[in-house]
Amino acid sequence: MRTYMAKSTSVKRSWHLIDAEGKVLGRLAARVAVLLRGKHKPTFTPHVDTGDHVVIVNAAKIRLTGDKFKTKVYHHHTGYPGGLKSVTAEHLHAKKPTALVTKAIAGMLPKNPLGKQMAKKLRVYPGPIHPHQGQRPEPLALLPGDIRPRPISPTFKGETIFTYRVDDPLLKEEKDTHGNNG
Repeated sequence: MRTYMAKSTSVKRSWHLIDAEGKVLGRLAARVAVLLRGKHKPTFTPHVDTGDHVVIVNAAKIRLTGDKFKTKVYHHHTGYPGGLKSVTAEHLHAKKPTALVTKAIAGMLPKNPLGKQMAKKLRVYPGPIHPHQGQRPEPLALLPGDIRPRPISPTFKGETIFTYRVDDPLLKEEKDTHGNNG
């Protein structure tokens, strides 16, 4: 059997909605980069953009671990002699709340024309409102340690829950906090 190579005309793209509230920046960026590249699909082809569209809401409520909010520095050069500019993550977040998320995800994509094309499928919004309801983005739950995001499954009362693995440590901690031992 020959190796399957996807063609750009045959790629089926879906839309994903991710809530970034309280999520750690790097972990969120790694999972979103997988979706944008299409590595979560069995039809992944390195030289073809097989990724999906991703809408991130509540980017202003992103979290950085440790003291990185004050110590992490972003650099860029103006192109003029002595034109190296530096800005902290705290200042960049105050000026443009979506820039931290966009820069982190773009840094995890390929640095070539294909990577730029993949980055165009990312939409980041500082609040919970986005203009992409017409595309019906599917809400995704990002689980710790799970590189492939899973869809949120509805329960019988219209509430939404996350699908967990049996050996997931968060599930065990949640049972312990509610007093359900076993």
